[in-house]
Amino acid sequence: MKILTVEDDAVSRAVLRQALRKLGHEVVEVANGEAAWKLLAKEPVRVVVSDWAMPQMDGLELCRRIRKAAGTEYTYFILLSARDATSENQQAAADAGVDDFLTKPMNFDELWNRLRVAERILRYATQVRQLEEMMPICSYCKKIRDDQNYWQQIEGYINERTGSEFSHSICPDCYQRVVIPELNKLKQTSK
Repeated sequence: MKILTVEDDAVSRAVLRQALRKLGHEVVEVANGEAAWKLLAKEPVRVVVSDWAMPQMDGLELCRRIRKAAGTEYTYFILLSARDATSENQQAAADAGVDDFLTKPMNFDELWNRLRVAERILRYATQVRQLEEMMPICSYCKKIRDDQNYWQQIEGYINERTGSEFSHSICPDCYQRVVIPELNKLKQTSK
């Protein structure tokens, strides 16, 4: 699995890199949240292991930005911190969208366990996204079933999610197959 590490301390970054590589992961590393944000804009990574306190942009702000980014695959975010895991610190991390909180010095076994959880959650997140991308459409009337199990016209469904507006017309095939026979029927009955 490809993992982005965000750590301003060179020694801590090297220790984290070695631990992740020893676990069989590909590591991409940067020294602060701003560099991580720029990298993620170019190269999506599904797991981020980030220090909390860094110059330019801290780990919480990086996580907030990742959570606000629309249309991206879910990113699992592990926060590393020298701060105690007090309920106040854990609440701040959870409010920012952090998935997991580890205190320094890093425990290799804890990191391994958290990454196993990350792999499972990312697999499930991908499956959920694939299911959400499937749109059940009625074979007869072409209405679509929404998330609340209501059937509505496809135009309304798409408009609610994208803001797209629709105009209606008749394609050449339907004109030949449906409209012309209907016009001919009307002509027959009006004689």
